[in-house]
Amino acid sequence: MRRRTRSREFALQVLYEIDISKESCDTALANFWQTLCQEEADQDIKDFTEDLVRGVAGNLELIDSIISRHATNWQLERMPVVDRNVLRLSCYELCFREDIPPKVSINEAVDLAKKYSEPEAGKFVNAILDQIRLEKNKCPEK
Repeated sequence: MRRRTRSREFALQVLYEIDISKESCDTALANFWQTLCQEEADQDIKDFTEDLVRGVAGNLELIDSIISRHATNWQLERMPVVDRNVLRLSCYELCFREDIPPKVSINEAVDLAKKYSEPEAGKFVNAILDQIRLEKNKCPEK
């Protein structure tokens, strides 16, 4: 598995924990790294994972408003937790990370949704993220 793909999986797991437990970003990351086998993550994977988690956590209100604007007929708090956090992760990448091509962010998000959520989640995630991508000019500058 590619390093950034692995980092995104780790970031999704940490974001899920934060969403469910309402722990701080720092606490959730510390708990996650403490329970993970050291061989599973080198420093590059850890660094990218933490960048993603901290980026989402630090911009959560704005990210949630962007997702809500594009999730027609869906309330963010009623979405499955995995889907909501996959969307948050990819929305962060789309709106705040110029170093990641939009197609990569969306494809990775769809793959995460298919792997960790319901069979139809990939289509749901793709539809919302594609709308966000199309209106990227509405996303704030870094």
